[in-house]
Amino acid sequence: MLDIEKAVARVFENYASAVLAKDVGAFVRLYDPKVRVFDAWGVWSYEGLENWQRAVEAWFTSLGTERVKVAFEDVQSAGTAECTVVSAIATYAGLSSEGKHLRAMQNRVTWGLKTSGHVLRIIHEHTSAPVGFEDMKAILVRERRP
Repeated sequence: MLDIEKAVARVFENYASAVLAKDVGAFVRLYDPKVRVFDAWGVWSYEGLENWQRAVEAWFTSLGTERVKVAFEDVQSAGTAECTVVSAIATYAGLSSEGKHLRAMQNRVTWGLKTSGHVLRIIHEHTSAPVGFEDMKAILVRERRP
């Protein structure tokens, strides 16, 4: 039996670790073969792991010598070990090859996860950012309210 809180935490940790290492294999192992991804960037959706893997490969390649450190906050989850929904604010921080902070942006992330082979896998991912009413531009840094 999965301890759901630990399993969800492991998904977040493995996601961040795979992105930092630009490890496509480790990254795509987090996803179900039939995953559907509603990404915030450029494409309406990715259907299936092969399509998502190509997008991830392009992302990691586009980084060149830079790396990305991902941090999650305001994590909320509901569900069971068999199926759960998780949402969080993800901060993607660009790092130089020397580890210097270059820039950062935030997305809202929602995952639908199900257990497959005693491991939680992402079956649906939805990333988004709010759009400003006046300028119609994505807001990529969350405003903190007191």
